[in-house]
Amino acid sequence: MSPFLTVPDRIHVAALIVAAGRGLRVGLDRPKQYLDIGGETVLARSIRALAADSRVKSILCVIHPDDEALYRAAIASLEPDIASRILSPADGGATRQASGHSGLEALASLAKVPDLILVHDAARPFTSKSLVGRSIEAAFSRGAAIPGVPVTDTIKRITVDGQVTDTPPRRDLKAVQTPQAFKFDLLLKAHRAAATHRGVDFTDDASIAEWAGHPVYVFDGELDNTKLTTSADFVAAREKTMGTTETRTGIGYDVHAFVDGDQVILGGVPIPHTHRLSGHSDADVVLHALTDAIFGALADGDIGSHFPPSDTQWKGADSRIFLEYAVERVKMRGGRIVHLDTTIICESPKIGPHRDSIRENIAAICGVMVDRVGVKATTTEQLGFTGRREGIAAQAVATLQLPASE
Repeated sequence: MSPFLTVPDRIHVAALIVAAGRGLRVGLDRPKQYLDIGGETVLARSIRALAADSRVKSILCVIHPDDEALYRAAIASLEPDIASRILSPADGGATRQASGHSGLEALASLAKVPDLILVHDAARPFTSKSLVGRSIEAAFSRGAAIPGVPVTDTIKRITVDGQVTDTPPRRDLKAVQTPQAFKFDLLLKAHRAAATHRGVDFTDDASIAEWAGHPVYVFDGELDNTKLTTSADFVAAREKTMGTTETRTGIGYDVHAFVDGDQVILGGVPIPHTHRLSGHSDADVVLHALTDAIFGALADGDIGSHFPPSDTQWKGADSRIFLEYAVERVKMRGGRIVHLDTTIICESPKIGPHRDSIRENIAAICGVMVDRVGVKATTTEQLGFTGRREGIAAQAVATLQLPASE
């Protein structure tokens, strides 16, 4: 039986995910919350973990101002039910305390202010639904509560030069985790008070509540609710999430002829030109080739078998629909897209000025980071139909990771 009170349905619970850190100890080229484990980012997994409890009605992430593109890519693959609960992100501050305060003020400005708030580290992607549920109930019952696990190592308190001053009994110690859970007004007032005091800098929200004079209670955390900090943590996390996998590669190719017009669509990007491409849909050779490459890696037919040209509903269709469908087929198989590469073959238009836009659009459609998308262009030295400027061709390669077959 739970030691906490039942939370009434009318109670509005919000989750605040602090994701503004730089994660330098991991030693990679981006903050750790945007690194990939098991086919999606750490941040996306953390959001999904909190959203697993339907009582969490709104989710707000605090991000670094420079990470807007990384953030958008990270949440692109989340299911519609989860995405509908995600609010516009708040900008983080110079410290963990400032970032938490920024997020709370953003929530306080909403038309419906939360009753309870769960504050979670973006780098804890393995939080269970059970722990989230206990956090909500603890906040409602106690006002301020945090999950904790027993300390297994002996702890020494030391001086600045390393001399041991005492050894606290392990029975009196807990290693605390997130989500930390509070009544919203309690934590907001505590943060506002702490923000007015110079020299006060706290690394978690429980410490701010304690400083403001509120009793904070500890409830049972979970050993699996680990925080990813080092590169070794990420190796272990990837092993935990992926299990046994196999890598698949598929190749796609498409070609369309020029007809009278004023632009071509390549990779979903309109490019001004003296002609347009002729086709049953919008004739986007890039997205068609990529779609076929994914189908090839899945051994799942081709674009024509899924979207027959004889079917009038696809006349003039946006080719984004085809690629999104192929991406969904990957997810249905429990896989992930590792890398996409395409070569556009034409004499004109010039692809270089539009390359980054095409890469970004493909990445957004497929829910991957832009550094997993390659776009190249070449001519055929005026040989063949592309050399005669009669049309455009595209080749594509898709690399997938799928659960290993029996």
